[in-house]
Amino acid sequence: MANENHRSPAEEASLMSHSPGTSNQNQPSSPKPMRLVQDLPDELVQAGWEKCWSKRENRPYYFNRFTNQSLWEMPVLGQHDVISDPLGLNAAPMPLEGGVADASVESKQRKRRFSEEVPPSGNIIHVSRTQADVPGNPAAQPVPSSPSIPGTSVLKAWCVSPEDKQQAALLRPTEVYWDLDIQTNAVIKQRAPSEVLSPHPEVELLRSQLILKLRQHYRELCQQREGIDPPRESFNRWMLERKVVDKGTDPLLPSDCEPVVSPSMFREIMNDIPIRLSRIKFREEAKRLLFKYAEAAKRLIESRSASPDSRKVVKWNVEDTFSWLRRDHSASKEDYMDRLEHLRKQCGPHVSAAAKDSVEGICSKIYYISLEYVKRIREKHLAILKENNISAEVEAPEVQDRLVYCYPVRLAIPSPPLPSVEMHMENNVACVRYKGEMVKVSRNYFSKLWLLYRYSCIDDSGFEKFLPRVWCLLRRYQMMFGVGLYEGTGLQGALPVHIFEALHKLFGVSFECFASPLNCYFKQYCSAFLDTDGYFGSRGPCLDFFPISGSFEANPPFCEELMDAMVSHFEKLLESSSEPLSFIVFIPEWRDPPTPALTRMEQSKFKRHQLILPAFDHEYRSGSQHVCKKEEMYYKAVHNTAVLFLQNSAGFAKWEPTPERLQELVAAYKHSGRTLSSSSSSSSSSSSSSSSTTDKERELGREQSSSRETNPN
Repeated sequence: MANENHRSPAEEASLMSHSPGTSNQNQPSSPKPMRLVQDLPDELVQAGWEKCWSKRENRPYYFNRFTNQSLWEMPVLGQHDVISDPLGLNAAPMPLEGGVADASVESKQRKRRFSEEVPPSGNIIHVSRTQADVPGNPAAQPVPSSPSIPGTSVLKAWCVSPEDKQQAALLRPTEVYWDLDIQTNAVIKQRAPSEVLSPHPEVELLRSQLILKLRQHYRELCQQREGIDPPRESFNRWMLERKVVDKGTDPLLPSDCEPVVSPSMFREIMNDIPIRLSRIKFREEAKRLLFKYAEAAKRLIESRSASPDSRKVVKWNVEDTFSWLRRDHSASKEDYMDRLEHLRKQCGPHVSAAAKDSVEGICSKIYYISLEYVKRIREKHLAILKENNISAEVEAPEVQDRLVYCYPVRLAIPSPPLPSVEMHMENNVACVRYKGEMVKVSRNYFSKLWLLYRYSCIDDSGFEKFLPRVWCLLRRYQMMFGVGLYEGTGLQGALPVHIFEALHKLFGVSFECFASPLNCYFKQYCSAFLDTDGYFGSRGPCLDFFPISGSFEANPPFCEELMDAMVSHFEKLLESSSEPLSFIVFIPEWRDPPTPALTRMEQSKFKRHQLILPAFDHEYRSGSQHVCKKEEMYYKAVHNTAVLFLQNSAGFAKWEPTPERLQELVAAYKHSGRTLSSSSSSSSSSSSSSSSTTDKERELGREQSSSRETNPN
């Protein structure tokens, strides 16, 4: 190895005449089809290597833009460089005694080898990554999903003694539900760093306290004004729906929305007025529900300002229902349900009109409280920056108009020093604590977060900020989806591992449009929060992500407004790009009434194919997979799932959903993750876990359908 003399960027650019990463051809200003001459393997280009020409030596050499390393010979991925990788974390596995390599590592590499075998088409854009695309490890080389024990400084950051090998071994994952070796095929225009403020435990602690207060305000308003409990998950869906239109500064709480009254929250509260209608199994339940509805409708119409005609209609129908209940004692369950449906049709419009102003008042009250809370959080954050002499106003850096492989979102404003955060292990759970507030994550997923951090973070080479950022991330998701049993689980469920494997193998999928650092399968994904998640590989929110080409999987949270905005976003991307672009979308098949998102995709000119997966015939991976038990990792879907292939012409030509590919994808759904989990446990534990999973599915069914419950039958 020989190091070249240091040159200015302009001099280096002039020398790299043969470099595929710096050629003017490789910096297109528009997404036109390009066929670039590439004399280096794609793996080396993605790791930052370029072939350059030395005028002084009159010979070619190889230069790494990420590490400033120069070599006369062509570099080999996986080699151990003591300068850029002093701990040997990225080195190839050392052979064991007798020259035999570690069998487990080799088998895992063989298992994942297909991730590098998707051949590029003739029109694919070969572009090199920019400096902003540097993963946490210096050469951006693939790292096995089962990480080696980190270096001494990292172990100390984890509060684990390097000498305590038994305790250090706990940081190795025993179950892997992801494949972080797969490289991305998503190409974007280079973008400027975000001006969002970086996460801080003090700020996140205040935000979590205020969100808990806001949830309590919402509960009290529903109970005091309407006499009902808040609809299940309605607050969570309110935050999702608000962030679709929010232009405020806070990553979680809405503060700049139009309209002020949330359609999602208004619709869900109105569905539960005068009472919530639950699913009925027995005759006595149906009779009791009919009586309660009639009584609640009468009480509401008498206590609100309603027109005389409305009062008359409701009162007459309620009295008629009471009379029918007193004289007909032989009615069946179906008779009671028919009578309830008739009463709802007669009284429902009048009851809704009487409650409309009050429900709008609840929605606007919650929004304005959220607005005040955002101001307090912002003031706290700016005060911390001021204490550390960090300005919240930065000049927008100049961004070159060129295409690059997608890279984790970066923040323009530096992170202030972060306070210390405690961590200890309890069996297979990592407990991370800040000022008495503890969040938990399983050992496997803690190791996953560390691996994602290594890949993606560029401002914390010593891992001093790793634990505080993990605490902020876990606290953020805990507050977004609530702290109740199974709460929010259905809103962040994921596809099973074998489905992701099939999508990658068959359709080149390498990117998730709706994921998080906790439930992602690939290391490249979009998520809700760019501030906490960017350090762990997130490309930012899906609606703010504009790929030029690539193959994507989209499994959005079941919020109708978010799904509708997703369809608009995808259609604009497909319309504007001539490069191969494909979105495989998984959404519930809600038909009564049909969701606008499903209807629009079925009628879209970009729809190439559609599959319907029957309810209880396929599975999802739990949204609480980072803390749940192994036997609760998978649950049966309680509704049909529609799988739609949205592709432009180039994407259809490259990743066409042929009958053979579709057959193999459907066959992948025949493998049950729950069967594999239960087979490794004892029969007694299997029976108990089976009943617990059934309870979980029942809860998920209630929460996923609560926003659309219009018929109790």
